[in-house]
Amino acid sequence: MSAADARNGKDIQGIPWERLSVTREKYRQTRLEQYKNYENIPHSGEVSRKDCKITKKGGLYYEFRRNSRSVKSTILHFQLRNLVWATTKHDVYLMSHFSVTHWSSLTCSKSDVLDVSGHVAPTEKHPGSLLEGFTQTQVSTLAVKGNLLVAGGFQGELICKHLDRPGVSFCSRTTYDDNAITNAVEIYDSPSGAVHFTASNNDCGVRDFDMEKYQLSKHFCFPWPVNVSK
Repeated sequence: MSAADARNGKDIQGIPWERLSVTREKYRQTRLEQYKNYENIPHSGEVSRKDCKITKKGGLYYEFRRNSRSVKSTILHFQLRNLVWATTKHDVYLMSHFSVTHWSSLTCSKSDVLDVSGHVAPTEKHPGSLLEGFTQTQVSTLAVKGNLLVAGGFQGELICKHLDRPGVSFCSRTTYDDNAITNAVEIYDSPSGAVHFTASNNDCGVRDFDMEKYQLSKHFCFPWPVNVSK
């Protein structure tokens, strides 16, 4: 789908509503009436709506350029959906089955960046890094910033790769807890200028890693599973 197609009235998702037995408006109405969002805290949706501003229908919030249905993100968990990262206006990184894929909107091409379908092991040696690596990692969350890519797994795995280097730089298992899912990863620059990332896990822990030294620098424990930390 191109911007010209959208200006001519075609659906930006490429759905041929004119050939279906239901209109987009009717389908949207039915979904709003019948679909119930999952909530950990009962009635939190109604409470949040009181504090949020209602957007006006028909407002122009972005300019549509292009939509491609040939690149599809694979999401294994109904809540953990941080698996698509746009690092620039033209570069998108996403999880597609067992591979982290790079999509360029300029060339309309995709390439595999990290394949975790088989055995992945670090090509660099750092204290605390698991030299044996991992096999068939199920990625639950992803983060990309600058040249650093960090993938977190359902068993507490962390795989760190620099996009400007071959191979994987660092592998770590944050926990061997039965509930070890890595819920979120956040890459940031510390006040010293060093690149860090935090990993939030279902074992009630938040861990901060220094990527200049490839070391765990802080470990915070909480009485509840941590979904995300900023």
